[in-house]
Amino acid sequence: MTDDMSDKAALRSQLLAARARLTSHDVEAAGERLARGARELAELAEASTVAAYVSVGREPGTRALLDTLRVGGTRVLLPVLLPDNDLDWAAYEGAEHLAKAGRGLLEPTGPRLGPEAVCAADAVLLPGLAVDGRGMRLGRGGGSYDRVLARLARAGADPALVVLLYANEVVARVPEEPHDHPVHAVVTPEGVRRFERPQEPSTA
Repeated sequence: MTDDMSDKAALRSQLLAARARLTSHDVEAAGERLARGARELAELAEASTVAAYVSVGREPGTRALLDTLRVGGTRVLLPVLLPDNDLDWAAYEGAEHLAKAGRGLLEPTGPRLGPEAVCAADAVLLPGLAVDGRGMRLGRGGGSYDRVLARLARAGADPALVVLLYANEVVARVPEEPHDHPVHAVVTPEGVRRFERPQEPSTA
């Protein structure tokens, strides 16, 4: 295991332990504030299609945001975990159309649209455990969203990448590996922070 992988594992353990100490009330209150903050983020408010996910357990809540986006006319795509840890996608049609799946996840019951469907999204909401001042995200380590980001890059897609976190999860530094990709914004219950996108190299 490389030093960065070991550092990631230690940081994950620390942050997951902090989440485990949250009460249901803490999670619900934070979710409401996150939904309000995310609604004010132009990258989400102005998107025609948003690829998101259903929060579970002590994750920063997405449920209120999903409903707000859908009611406002935004097409919301939700992931369906495949056996190889890749992600298929289906449209969100309301909480009554979610079903329990493996690993404690909730997934949409509608028609599967294929792994490439995410490439049509104007914004992608990524799960995570932390982000640093450069926008580098720490995921859970399963690799599903690394595949999503690689798929977007291959397709030449450039959606806004947004992560929802608790305030203590914006950290000084996230250990990074070569395949890691920065996000463009983080929403916490305390507000929104954007990160500068890398400048495209000049062709002149």
